[in-house]
Amino acid sequence: MSDTVILGTPLSTSATKVMLLGSGELGKEVIIALQRLGVEVIAVDRYANAPGQQVAHRAYTIDMTDGDALTALVEKERPHLIVPEIEALNTDALAQIEQAGFATVIPTVKAVQLTMNREGIRRLAAETLKLPTSPYAFARSEIELAASIDAGIGYPCFIKPTMSSSGKGQSRITQASEVKAAWDYAASGGRVNHGVVIVEGQIDFDFEITLLTVRAKNAAGEIQTYFCDPIGHRQERGDYVESWQPQAMTAAALAAAQQVAQSITEALGGLGLFGVELFVKGDQVWFSEVSPRPHDTGMVTMCTQRLNEFELHARAILGLPVDVALTKPGASAVIYGGMESKHLRYAGLAAALAIADSDVRLFGKPESFTHRRMGVALATADDVLTARAKATKVASLVKTQSESC
Repeated sequence: MSDTVILGTPLSTSATKVMLLGSGELGKEVIIALQRLGVEVIAVDRYANAPGQQVAHRAYTIDMTDGDALTALVEKERPHLIVPEIEALNTDALAQIEQAGFATVIPTVKAVQLTMNREGIRRLAAETLKLPTSPYAFARSEIELAASIDAGIGYPCFIKPTMSSSGKGQSRITQASEVKAAWDYAASGGRVNHGVVIVEGQIDFDFEITLLTVRAKNAAGEIQTYFCDPIGHRQERGDYVESWQPQAMTAAALAAAQQVAQSITEALGGLGLFGVELFVKGDQVWFSEVSPRPHDTGMVTMCTQRLNEFELHARAILGLPVDVALTKPGASAVIYGGMESKHLRYAGLAAALAIADSDVRLFGKPESFTHRRMGVALATADDVLTARAKATKVASLVKTQSESC
């Protein structure tokens, strides 16, 4: 076939320009992957010196929920592609920007609008696509929340803001006396407070996986769906602590997981990598959530795959071929800030990196919080259990210090 993908030269009139909205640790890796393909990248975030801003060609700090500010920046930069990386965005402005022909939103405006809001994506999955999910309800007040639980959701259950990430605003409750605190936490913990929470019933499952699903063009120029090996992960406070690849599961469960992932990503459309979260018990699979971009648990692919999730995303959105091959089992473990501090320092790196087949990524975030993710440890081995033990050890050896130490 004739090659229809033509990329320009950065910082020239021929440049292929991509704007990232949200430039944290995941965005940083996407930027690096794009730059290796000669793409000019603009990094936008709500705070200055975000990880991705440190490596982009240009950086801006704005309130991305401000439609006028967002539109003005896009008109100034005129990117070819806009890649949303966070939930706190004015999606109506993005729709108007694409309709006006200023840029193409990745993967689609519809996908961004639906996945930025748990209500939209859950209704699409459960009510339109009829995918299996946990029992759920939406509540717009503390009274509605309590009534929904009593009407059939039951205890224990999970309360989440409809717009949040990394476990923010999420809680698990086991009795009626905890409803008020859960409502207040969800209302204050979301990226954007729409006054709506989702309550989900707890289901009995063996493990959770992230199935990285890529919609990319094949050799014939047609959009095809590709699946990475399943990623297992462990969470605390709704945020991932460690992940590993591959996660062992039955052939029937894997087939069901791929069917669910293909169904939801086809409904969202467009090109790019999606992180599809699923619950698994035996051969049974339930849909949980989907992100239309690289996933935090997928950072393990930086040591397990020939092309990591960020490189896959970059290739897919540019219309280039992808390769989802696993090269070796591996694991990741989060390095937390452990304290409230600016200008954090890191010790123990020599000891950590002396462990065979290990690596460390420090994100360069300008401010640390006790439970803020400041880096990730990576390790490979001949089997997942060994890799997990090594990654956890590497993470434990990296010691955070305040600047005054």
